[in-house]
Amino acid sequence: MNSRKTLMLGGLLLLTVGLAACSSSASPSSPTPTPTPTPNPNPNPVVADVVITITGMNGSQSFSPNPSAAVVGQTVAFINADSIVHTATADNGSFDTGNIGPGAASAPITLTAAGAFSYHCKIHPTMVGTLNVTP
Repeated sequence: MNSRKTLMLGGLLLLTVGLAACSSSASPSSPTPTPTPTPNPNPNPVVADVVITITGMNGSQSFSPNPSAAVVGQTVAFINADSIVHTATADNGSFDTGNIGPGAASAPITLTAAGAFSYHCKIHPTMVGTLNVTP
């Protein structure tokens, strides 16, 4: 009886070691991981000929590029890359984006006249920029 128990225990031990060895090795048919797609940083892309970025409250460096250039008939949009709400408002009142939240973009503004248009943020008047529109 004693040798029979030893034989059974030895067999169980070999079976356990064999199963453990099989489960610890990598399977050659392991599936290749699917790459995670890179999220679109701007899920609502701006469709405008000229895009001006609001960078923060930095005086004449608050808008980029500054000055910016466009042609009559083109559109311009402002993207707020800052963490607080801003506007882009022409000093002569010819355009006003209204409030633009962080990460948001203004509606495109169609440029109908040539000239140098100074603009500012209504909320933070020290933020200034210039849009040069040529015929």
